[in-house]
Amino acid sequence: MTAVRRAAARSLVLLAGIVAVLALAGPAGAHVGGDVAGSDFDGRVTSVTPEVPGVTVRVLQFGDEFEVVNTTGTEVAVPGYSDEPYLRIGPDGVWRNSRSPATYLNLDRYGRADIPDSVDVDAEPEWVQVSTEPRYVWHDHRTHWMSEGQLPPAVAADPDREHLVADWVVPMTHGGTTVEVAGELTWAPPPSPWVVWPAHLAVVALGLAAGLLARDARPLGAAMLLGGAAALLHALTTPEPPASVGSYGGALASALLPALTAVLAAALGAWAAWRGRGAMAGLFAVVLGWLLLVQGLPDVDVMWSAHLLAAGPEGLARVAVGLLLGLGAGLVGGGIAAVRRFRDPSPRTAADPQPVG
Repeated sequence: MTAVRRAAARSLVLLAGIVAVLALAGPAGAHVGGDVAGSDFDGRVTSVTPEVPGVTVRVLQFGDEFEVVNTTGTEVAVPGYSDEPYLRIGPDGVWRNSRSPATYLNLDRYGRADIPDSVDVDAEPEWVQVSTEPRYVWHDHRTHWMSEGQLPPAVAADPDREHLVADWVVPMTHGGTTVEVAGELTWAPPPSPWVVWPAHLAVVALGLAAGLLARDARPLGAAMLLGGAAALLHALTTPEPPASVGSYGGALASALLPALTAVLAAALGAWAAWRGRGAMAGLFAVVLGWLLLVQGLPDVDVMWSAHLLAAGPEGLARVAVGLLLGLGAGLVGGGIAAVRRFRDPSPRTAADPQPVG
């Protein structure tokens, strides 16, 4: 009965891990705060002239999006590309001019939109409320590169060094004050695949070797502790999301939930390894490996991108993602190997009676 109970307990642990993966797959994707986690382009605001207390502007998603938050009692007005009225952002929410071409062009990253016949930059504005909050995010095509699948000419001519692609300005008014938001769009070469891929494969090999070649389960336990630390670091580098999506505290809490689950799985697996329960440690390694992969896969594009979305140093965030992906894959394989290598031997059965004489 002891062997049966032990097998049942192990099955329950594995089942709990699978359920955890399915339940946490959604929140784990919250780390990137958007559609992509990495890009070779990068946009940033360099100045706001004059600065207006209570009005904040940011570029998001490497320059793909532009955000204005206005907590003052006065409206911020943003013109369209022909200087026609486009947006009003103020205490009663956001109003958009349906006669402005920007209303439709700015809904798509590359400006692919059907412009209705009612659009007329010279017509009297027709305001439509699109939000009750004093904040708005849109694709302002002055802040990012618009040619999909085609590099800027200077970059294509010399792709081995960084480039300033464009200086840009987004004008707006706050009451009767003209405000200029200036910024720049840059491009940097991605990391060399001859450096990135060997490093990631080495991490995968580390997890595999810990379960496949080690004399006992302790190296596997150490690898699990490293994976738990990577999950926690990854969560703590969660970038601040757009104000219209949620708070930074909410994004951090959403990222910490799967990370803390991974830390718990790592701690239990290391405990089992140090107690000499290799098969149980292998099961926890499989569960942890899947948890790490679920958290790392949404950010996989940082492996071949020059920039990534992260709070704090990009290097730490990049290492965290690399460990999530490499150790995640390695621990799944290494854990399966450990279960087979360190499982309890089958109980011996009594020998059949032999005749005497």
